[in-house]
Amino acid sequence: MLLNQSNAIGLAKMSCSLCHGVGVRLIRIDTEVPCNCIFRAIFRACLNRFRQCTISAEHIGSVSLEFCWGSEGRRIYSRKQQEYVADFCLVSRRTLDEVEYTVFKYHFLLGADWSLCCRQLKIDRGTFFHMVYRIEQRLGRIFCELEPYALYPLNEYFGGVVSRKPVSIFRNPHKKLFLTPIAA
Repeated sequence: MLLNQSNAIGLAKMSCSLCHGVGVRLIRIDTEVPCNCIFRAIFRACLNRFRQCTISAEHIGSVSLEFCWGSEGRRIYSRKQQEYVADFCLVSRRTLDEVEYTVFKYHFLLGADWSLCCRQLKIDRGTFFHMVYRIEQRLGRIFCELEPYALYPLNEYFGGVVSRKPVSIFRNPHKKLFLTPIAA
């Protein structure tokens, strides 16, 4: 996903103390980088979709037909919800180290609250929440920058057809339009 300022504004948190809801922060005078609140929002969107896929267990085995352009044919069958759940878990496992993955597993996958996680992992509350924010930022960045198929944006992952070149909303952006007066 290409992160630019228009995408960043939609994902940014208005109460963020670093970007103040703009989604882009300045590192130097001329260097802009995406704020960490954007990556946390991306992670939370992917986590919500993961939870939707795991809750709808009666439809998890359903097969969808996708249209694509390949050497074998123009259609493939897939189980998008199962693939998304597997991708979410595998990417998280490969990205995080052992302690972060334990926190991820207890807090996000199993749904334990902070007090239970702190008691089981023998860490204090501040360390736990700093680790949670760090996990959300790392996984959010990975989910949107994953190649060749990113987990975010979700509509492209579940949509089926992905165009290789960007499509312009204008018919011909270089053609000048001349308005002709209507004869009365």
